Amino acid sequence: MNRGIGKAAYKPVGVVMGIAAGAVAGAIFRQVWKVAAGDGEAPSATDENRRWAEILAAAALHGAIFAVVRAAVDRGGALGVRRLTGRWPD
Repeated sequence: MNRGIGKAAYKPVGVVMGIAAGAVAGAIFRQVWKVAAGDGEAPSATDENRRWAEILAAAALHGAIFAVVRAAVDRGGALGVRRLTGRWPD
């Protein structure tokens, strides 16, 4: 199987898995925020009643969780494509 087929097979898988990763990361973040902050809802950047430190901490935590989930999903998707096509998607 040529190299282009593996890459083409990964594109739609990557899009779907990226959407799923965002949903999973958001759910994980909400649960972690409840435990870490003892607050039911993470602060919005435009919430004038929240401190800078709280807003930036929430953004950093959200970004870190999203990056880890996205990397795990991307890696898993690439492994799946290799199993199906015999080629690693580039």
